[in-house]
Amino acid sequence: MTREVGEPREPAAELPPAPEAAHKAFGDSLPAVERYAELLADAGVRRGLLGPREVPRLWERHLLNCVVLSEVVPEGVSVCDVGSGAGLPGIPLALVRPDLEITLLEPLLRRTTFLQEVVELLGLDHVTVRRGRAEEMLGSLPPVHVVTARAVAPLDRLAGWGVPLLRPYGEMVALKGDTAEDEVRAARDALHKLGVVETTVEQIGRDVVDPPSTIVRARVGESPGGVRFAARRAKAEKAARAGGRSARSGRRRR
Repeated sequence: MTREVGEPREPAAELPPAPEAAHKAFGDSLPAVERYAELLADAGVRRGLLGPREVPRLWERHLLNCVVLSEVVPEGVSVCDVGSGAGLPGIPLALVRPDLEITLLEPLLRRTTFLQEVVELLGLDHVTVRRGRAEEMLGSLPPVHVVTARAVAPLDRLAGWGVPLLRPYGEMVALKGDTAEDEVRAARDALHKLGVVETTVEQIGRDVVDPPSTIVRARVGESPGGVRFAARRAKAEKAARAGGRSARSGRRRR
């Protein structure tokens, strides 16, 4: 029988201590981040959310690489972490930014179960876990200011899932690697059709991680998702409003 996330366990032997950069990046949130790191190294590995070879480099490659997104996410906005997996980058971001309203969106049950356990254990009241695919969320997930993603899919496909979830003038921020410039060039036409008006490749976290994290920022205009998604969004929102009216009417009749 396997232990649940919150049950006592032996410390993960292979997990290195938090490096000095983590003290700087996470500040007062470091104890909670260390607990999250332990959960990733234990339950995350046992449940297949993280490869065992990733544990020794968990801090530099995963936690620190993700938390630097805080540098580019505005204050007090709503965020949807698409394909959140084990909670990267959504949970590190949530641990240092209680001002954000964050949704962790993940289609697989075993992952959403882990995410919900982590959110409850760490007391992340500003984080919501939703199970589903991004393309199914139109109308049921309120549009957000920022969509984040890491290691989900090539940029053209990722944008097709994430950009329609944005509010007008929002942006998608995707953690990418050395191929970021090539992905942007390959996805240029697709991004334009999705209503993206500006795309940049930036390096962030120079004082935290070496090498710095590479991100793609795709900013939309007044029509996130472009013309193709406008009708679908309007239809989904109309259905959601009708469903809400039906539910209220049913309660009145009872």
